[in-house]
Amino acid sequence: MTRVPILMYHSVTDKPNEETKPHSVRPSDLADQIAYLKESGFTPLTLGDLIASFNKNNGRILPAKPIVLTFDDGYADFHSQALPLLERYAFPATVFLTSGWVSDAGKDAAGKPLDDMLSWTQAREAAQTGIEIGGHSHSHPQLDQLRSEELRQELRRNKALLEDKIGTPVATMAYPFGYSSARVRREVRKAGYFAACAVANSIAADKHDMLAIPRLTISTSTTTTMFRRAVEGTGVPLIYLRERILTKGYAVVRRTRYGLQRVRGHV
Repeated sequence: MTRVPILMYHSVTDKPNEETKPHSVRPSDLADQIAYLKESGFTPLTLGDLIASFNKNNGRILPAKPIVLTFDDGYADFHSQALPLLERYAFPATVFLTSGWVSDAGKDAAGKPLDDMLSWTQAREAAQTGIEIGGHSHSHPQLDQLRSEELRQELRRNKALLEDKIGTPVATMAYPFGYSSARVRREVRKAGYFAACAVANSIAADKHDMLAIPRLTISTSTTTTMFRRAVEGTGVPLIYLRERILTKGYAVVRRTRYGLQRVRGHV
């Protein structure tokens, strides 16, 4: 079994607002983390490249120590803070972009952005440097709570806008909040995605469902020791024990909520 740590970042800033603070990282911490990965012999891949290697597409094979860095939502500080670091170390990464939150979304604006967001021009510039742009829904809802037609629109509008504005195929995505269900995953496949990330806070492996790939949360509270243990795969269950318990609890709540909606005829 092949195991690969996939890291989940959000905002990269020294001054997060109250909404982004729990999931943000300081630029200096990101710099230290990327330097550690480089010095420790990790080979960074985009999510798309990882899946291609899992599937041995075009004869691709995984390097000895693969790792994937992902950034959710599409905050403007990815362009100003994270991208220069990634370019300095020649690290590719994947950005999961919420199309309705893009700063110049115009008539396509939807949902409520949590902070300053990337513009389409900045997203294209990132893509031109080797950053993979993936989907993250159009308005960032809890996908597993949507009616089926709303779900389809969230997924397909997001993918179509990204492909139109960025100019490249979009085949990977991440679920907002990490939430999905069998129904959501079926619609993700129908929308044309071949891989999708959840959270789960465990190491990804080629045995996992490629539409429910786990990631490891990296935030301001992730200490240097925690980070190194996480990427080396030592003690991951214990590092993320609290998060894993909460995730399981939320799953029960969401299933119950969706079941009540069906009974009431709202889905």
